[in-house]
Amino acid sequence: MCYGKDASDSVDITRGREVLPGNVKPTNYALELEPNFETFKYDGTVAIDLEVVEASTTVAVNLIDIDVKEVSVEYGESSHSPTESNHDEETQTITWTFEKTIPAGARAILTIKFQGSLNDNMAGFYRSSYKDGEGNTKYMATTQMEPTDARRALPCFDQPDLKATWDVTLICDKNLTALSNMDVKEEKELDNGKKSVSFNRSPKMSTYLLAFIVGDLRFVENNDFRVPIRVYATPGSEHLGHFSAELAARTLEFYDKTFDYPYPLPKMDMVAIPDFSAGAMENWGLVTYRVVDLLYDEKTASLDRKQRIAEVVQHELAHQWFGNLVTMDFWEGLWLNEGFATWMSWYSGNKFYPQWKVWESYVTDSYAGALGLDGLRSSHPIEVPVKKVSEINQIFDSISYLKGSSILRMISVYLGEDVFLEGVRRYLKKHAYGNTQTGDLWAALSDASEKDVESDMATWTKKIGYPVITVEEHGSELRLTQNRYLRTADVKPEEDETLWPIFLGLRTKSGIAENLTFRARHTTINLDDPEFYKLNANHTGVYRTLYPPARLAKLGQAADFLSVEDRAGLLGDAGALATSGYQKTSGLLDLLVGLKNEKEYIVWSEIASRIGSIKAAWLFEPKEILKGFKKFQKDLFAPIAHGVGWDFKPEDSDILQQLKALAFGQAGYGGDEEVVAAAKEMFKKFADGDVDAINPNIRTAVYHIVLQHGDNDGEKEWDVIHNAYLNGRTSDERNVALRTLGRSENAENIQKTLGLCLNDEVKEQDIYQPISGLRAHAAGTEALWAWTQENWEILVKKLPPGLSMLGGVVSTCTGGFTSEENVADIEKFFEDKDQKGFDRSLAQSLDGIRAKATWVKRDADDVKAWLKAKGYTPAEKL
Repeated sequence: MCYGKDASDSVDITRGREVLPGNVKPTNYALELEPNFETFKYDGTVAIDLEVVEASTTVAVNLIDIDVKEVSVEYGESSHSPTESNHDEETQTITWTFEKTIPAGARAILTIKFQGSLNDNMAGFYRSSYKDGEGNTKYMATTQMEPTDARRALPCFDQPDLKATWDVTLICDKNLTALSNMDVKEEKELDNGKKSVSFNRSPKMSTYLLAFIVGDLRFVENNDFRVPIRVYATPGSEHLGHFSAELAARTLEFYDKTFDYPYPLPKMDMVAIPDFSAGAMENWGLVTYRVVDLLYDEKTASLDRKQRIAEVVQHELAHQWFGNLVTMDFWEGLWLNEGFATWMSWYSGNKFYPQWKVWESYVTDSYAGALGLDGLRSSHPIEVPVKKVSEINQIFDSISYLKGSSILRMISVYLGEDVFLEGVRRYLKKHAYGNTQTGDLWAALSDASEKDVESDMATWTKKIGYPVITVEEHGSELRLTQNRYLRTADVKPEEDETLWPIFLGLRTKSGIAENLTFRARHTTINLDDPEFYKLNANHTGVYRTLYPPARLAKLGQAADFLSVEDRAGLLGDAGALATSGYQKTSGLLDLLVGLKNEKEYIVWSEIASRIGSIKAAWLFEPKEILKGFKKFQKDLFAPIAHGVGWDFKPEDSDILQQLKALAFGQAGYGGDEEVVAAAKEMFKKFADGDVDAINPNIRTAVYHIVLQHGDNDGEKEWDVIHNAYLNGRTSDERNVALRTLGRSENAENIQKTLGLCLNDEVKEQDIYQPISGLRAHAAGTEALWAWTQENWEILVKKLPPGLSMLGGVVSTCTGGFTSEENVADIEKFFEDKDQKGFDRSLAQSLDGIRAKATWVKRDADDVKAWLKAKGYTPAEKL
């Protein structure tokens, strides 16, 4: 790429990356900020201690939307102002030129006085609004720096490898709470009714982990760990923080021991933020969360919500070591942070809540999500080359988080968890307070295991995609072949050159052979007993398996020899292979029928997912086909729903609660009369004022069912649920209502749902929630796309492309379609639009549509014939 003349001094094109020149490096920041809630501005001063690596007359820093007032650099006995200032908006840098050379080896101080805006884009130093008990709008000031928005809060060296210590001071009204990464060093009252709060110096850390908050906050405190843990929230909500505070105390103690490295900060604060673009952010010592991902009300929240909060809290606390203490050197190593924290949240969740059987649900959650996105041509390697700032936000996706965690799960099983964690301990101790690349983790694991981990794993992180293993049976000999898997079923020869190291995990009646591997295109295995075998035991290997049809049928009947993970994973593979044409969809449907006596929740959850995938692909097919699928859905789930019931009892296990909720919802979506009647009865009591009439575990299902089966497609029910969104007791209750509104197929309700998104009734962080429900039906999908085109400029303004949310909204608004004609229409709309910041999301959405289109075109007659043969559709109406 060609840069303007000013850019040559402000960026260093290293390994193709846009990074700051290496002539100076920060060692400490002394930062003072004073936010003003009347003007939504803040005044700041930052003094940056610099190590001068090379004699230079220039200093470049990153900044966005910052008004610089004064600049000086001090070294020796003198202070100097710049003679020239060059701002490059494309590279988000400003370069100051000084008349005299700053000598190498000098200790210099760069002092900048500036003013910034408390923006409403949930990035940098921004404002977040909420209603107090009297309905008045109140504000707090908070931060979100990751990945590259510290430069939006203050001029700084905004790269993960340029670590420094921080001395932060906040000036605010004396009745407000001020928080930062560290504990308070000093608090002074000022003459103007304000106070100055100074915090102790932080350890060396990257700019993206910097955090500060000013607002009217309350907290609950837990002292079960050796440092205090506080959960902060807006007044009146703090009591909902006890679960997370107690969990944090237990988790930090567990991580202390697991990593054999003490948590190094003097406190842990966790704060519920009303406006927050992600789920949570791991700022060192001051973790910020969406309200629903931190505050838990056991009276009103479902078990799923409790599990989500536990997962998020344990994920963010894992980052305090893996990401904060040891940090990737640049953003292409993001997976080192996110993949490990995701794996660690599953690992610790399994230790803390064995009754949740998290490694079973992992197969239908993280693992399935990883393979879903990575089966697209527009996926990317785990270590994705990142050159420009605009590319960074788009890699916070299922590949970095879920595929990253999946390959760690794979290698942890191969090495053994104890050996794997010993390697992690060595990695953390060797690189504490430093930066690393992926090879450093592999080296530590190799050292601990005495195996060549890097040669096994480099392919998995540097290459796109994953394989499908085709099995041929010749008596007791298995012949295995690996090829790249694509959902669109059109792999080109040049896309099928990678040979992955495969950890076979061969299960036989005598156990699991974890050490069997192959790295070639073909291999053979000899079985002692060919009557039963299964590859990829517990689905810890990142690949799909294509069995001969007769073997797949046998495995479907071999529950006694298979784990829950095996049975759920078999279904996942069968669904993916039907999508891409390796198997007929009728074969998948037969497999589902064969599992009708299944008892385990996770397997039923995967059955529901398979039916959901088929219904989504056939969304625009004739109504009789869709009705046939619903009848099939009812036939599968009604017996289990009636068998376990939907009356939730205190003595129910967690897994039984989940099974009851799943079966109730699926049977109701399929139109089971008894379930629909029960849902309507509960909803009527709720509408009449009994706020506890619907058990939290089935609140979503009840809302869906009454919107689907109410009079005139839920016309009146929509208003009741909308009121539940406006007046729900907790954020979780309100979000459940908001997510379901789009399920109504009533034309007026569809438009009312869309109208919520742009009338300021729904926060920008939540726009995706009402529109996601609209994708459940054809009318909503079409209306959503029309709305997107009509309001595109407004959406871009509300969700700036440089931030993280627009890509997700683009995916939601386009991804419900199922035909090549839709692809062409979407491509035409976006062809003259600047796609910076969401081009990857759009490409992935279009690939998903193409996959559905080819699937339906290929198997439409097959599915039609199967439904007819099973009596789910009348022949004359097809």
